[in-house]
Amino acid sequence: MILRILNYPSPTTRQCSNRTLVKSATIAASCSSDAAAKTASSIVAHQHHHDRQFSSLPHHLARQNNGMVNVLVKSTKVPRPSLPKINRLKKPLKQEEVTLQHVPSHMSYAGSQRMPITSEMRIVKPGEDTPSGIWPVFRMMDESGNFRKPDFSRHTNVSKIIPPKHHDLLQLQSALTIQYPHFKHHFMSSRLFQPSKNPYPDMPLKKEEEDDAKNTLLRAHRQMIRLRQMDEILHNAQRQGRISFYMTHHGEEAIHMGSASALSPQDVIFAQYREAGLLMWRGFTLDQFCNQCFSNDYDLGKGRQMPIHYGCRALNYQTVSSPLGTQITQAVGAAYKFKLDAMNNKEKEAAISIVYFGEGAASTIDFHSACNFAATLGTPMIFFCRNNGYAISTPAEDQYAGDGIISRAPGYGMAGIRVDGNDVFAVHAAVAEARKLALETSAPVMIEAMTYRQGHHSTSDDSSRYRDVDEVQAAQDVTDPLIRMDKFLSHYGWMDNNAVTSIGDEERAAVLRAMEAAEARPTPTLESMFTDVYHEKPPHLIRQEKELRQHLVKHNIHHH
Repeated sequence: MILRILNYPSPTTRQCSNRTLVKSATIAASCSSDAAAKTASSIVAHQHHHDRQFSSLPHHLARQNNGMVNVLVKSTKVPRPSLPKINRLKKPLKQEEVTLQHVPSHMSYAGSQRMPITSEMRIVKPGEDTPSGIWPVFRMMDESGNFRKPDFSRHTNVSKIIPPKHHDLLQLQSALTIQYPHFKHHFMSSRLFQPSKNPYPDMPLKKEEEDDAKNTLLRAHRQMIRLRQMDEILHNAQRQGRISFYMTHHGEEAIHMGSASALSPQDVIFAQYREAGLLMWRGFTLDQFCNQCFSNDYDLGKGRQMPIHYGCRALNYQTVSSPLGTQITQAVGAAYKFKLDAMNNKEKEAAISIVYFGEGAASTIDFHSACNFAATLGTPMIFFCRNNGYAISTPAEDQYAGDGIISRAPGYGMAGIRVDGNDVFAVHAAVAEARKLALETSAPVMIEAMTYRQGHHSTSDDSSRYRDVDEVQAAQDVTDPLIRMDKFLSHYGWMDNNAVTSIGDEERAAVLRAMEAAEARPTPTLESMFTDVYHEKPPHLIRQEKELRQHLVKHNIHHH
């Protein structure tokens, strides 16, 4: 159903707070339902109350065309798409603590640009009208830990619904679906609300907590804590001179767990360098992380890479490369191979490639080349931009004059969406939908996740020299994704401060054990330096190995 709002210029228009308000408007509905009439009346009343013009409606809902605005309104008579059957509750839900909650309409993580927030997920496809002005940010859960009401609901009564069974994932899914029906599709299709058939190997398995070991949502929460504990300990290890380099992920954990949980195991990940959580989600252990950072004989890279340059063929995670942007073009090639495989073998399991990069890497020629090739070749992949506000020491406002990175997608003929990178549920929903679209259309999709880098760029950086410490503190206090997740779980009685602290202590002890074990192991053998590049060692490598050994003997340097 479409409400058509005629918004013709009028000579009797008056100015209010630098906004133009049309005195009168005519509303014509394409159907005669009472719901349409009520909706039209509420829109007009809402506009006059706030002294707003119709063009200030969220850009994904309104489009200007020859003085006419089309506003899409969901009709109750339109049949909804079929979804999996809801696990209905046998007992009525208990509602507690009904409060009046403010729903923010805009957000800003870094810089001064304020972006409109939307509760409607819409991937803008090639050929469709793009949002006028600033692209909206898709968000499901606010900083309060409460899910959002539909757009136009600036204030809402929030009822805390308590599922009857503690830590029952399906019951929580049902409760959320009843409380927030506009997110029903996302809740029912989200893998975060689907328990595993078998216990997760990396979840502590206690007899009284056997069901928790299969709980995907609790695993995502625990791994966010695990990643943060690992960052803190290995960052301190570098400061102590025990490893040579490190990069933290503080403030970006929701991107990792939200996107990783929406992908399939056969999807190939091309990371930049701040995506260790994706590898953690796929099963990379703390021992393996520490072995790589300490470059010991158990390191899968055999000590040839800097710390945090992880890679694992078994988990379809390509090895991180230091030069900025090189992984973007490589991901296009992998996606093109998947396309050819799908054409030649219809029964083969469909897969995409997904490449992660920061907004700074979007200024490289690799980014442009990759986007152009991906769009023209029609490769099934996702370009995932982590816009955390800073390219090392360069703030976003000094990197580009346009509306972030997502506004470039239409220029390449690419679908795109902007999402709140600190909302694990919104990230998951966006990646799941983007993956589905990429496979259906055999075309790339761009996602820009707005977030904030709380830590230094790396251990070689001091961010206090180019940004205010109060800015960082505000991000830690207000927009932190882990705090948001803690609040959500506490609203439903799944978590409290003591439980969060206990999990943090457990993970901290596990990281320390892994680090001490990795540090105690020997370095890779000398022979491993000359292997793996060629099937048979060529003459020039044989000569180099001989010269190295002679050099070690000459200077009395011992190496096993």
